[in-house]
Amino acid sequence: MRFRLGVVTGFAAGYYLGAKAGRERYEQINRTIRRIQGSDAYETAMEKVHEATSVASDKVRDVMSHTDDGRAPTLPDPWPETARP
Repeated sequence: MRFRLGVVTGFAAGYYLGAKAGRERYEQINRTIRRIQGSDAYETAMEKVHEATSVASDKVRDVMSHTDDGRAPTLPDPWPETARP
C-alpha cells in the first residue's frame, strides 16, 4: 500500500510540475489542490498521518532510550533457521 501511495504521489507531483508549461491547466490543478486541502477528508487523513508518525517516533525513542550507549540495539533474526526458505 505504501508503495502504491508513493507511486501515485510521485506521478501527481511530476504531472503538477510538468503542467506548468500550460498556465491554464496549472491554475486548474492549483484550484483542485486547494479544494482538496480544504476538505474534511484531507484533514482527517492528515491527522491520521500525524498520529502514525508520532507513534512511530515514540517507539523509536523508547527503543533508543533502553540502550546504554545510545546506539541501536541488536534485534533478533527475523528469519529463524526453521523458517528460512
